[in-house]
Amino acid sequence: MASLVSLHNVIKRYVRGKQTIEVLHQLDLEVPAAQFLALMGPSGSGKTTLLNLIGGLDRPTSGEIIVAGEHIQNLSSGQLAKWRARHVGFVFQFYNLMPMLSAERNIELPLLLTSLSSAQRKRNVAAALELVGLTSHAKHKPAELSGGQQQRVAIARALIADPTLLVCDEPTGDLDRASAGEILGLLQLLNRDQQKTIVMVTHDQKAADYASRILHVDKGQLIEAAVKSAA
Repeated sequence: MASLVSLHNVIKRYVRGKQTIEVLHQLDLEVPAAQFLALMGPSGSGKTTLLNLIGGLDRPTSGEIIVAGEHIQNLSSGQLAKWRARHVGFVFQFYNLMPMLSAERNIELPLLLTSLSSAQRKRNVAAALELVGLTSHAKHKPAELSGGQQQRVAIARALIADPTLLVCDEPTGDLDRASAGEILGLLQLLNRDQQKTIVMVTHDQKAADYASRILHVDKGQLIEAAVKSAA
């Protein structure tokens, strides 16, 4: 299967005062389309840096990053923003929902930047709500939803523009075990039934086990932990 994400000889350095810290060392990575990849590693290992590079939120010091056929390290800031809006859906540990907006309005937000009509936006939002099992909670504001429900809204918002890639940074880190299991099951379902390519950072082995592939980030390098058949 062709790679959706390709990293070649990627180096990432940060300068802090007089000190230069190399977080990723000549890293190579291939993520096939429709794979669910979990990135694990201790704090400071570089896993979130790697996720941010894949999602176009950060740039490499050197090396090549190709996502959905685009050499994203060569894009200008404006081009990169447009590329992210088209290709990447982001899910974070904290849901980043607008507290005064209902679930359906939070999900609709990314579509306000498109040329879709109001009627089409509503149809897309309704489909996204159904996909994450929250049709009956469309009018609820975040404060009226559980943590797991809020994360479902965040996932629906990430999916609403039909992104090529879903990037998840500790998506269950703020949830109890039961809610975490529901969210991870939803991600697994999206990968299996919708063929969504997912790259997820987690520190939790039980969360990583939902993925079809696990890599450990250790001292700026990648170590293959397991290759599993899709569930």
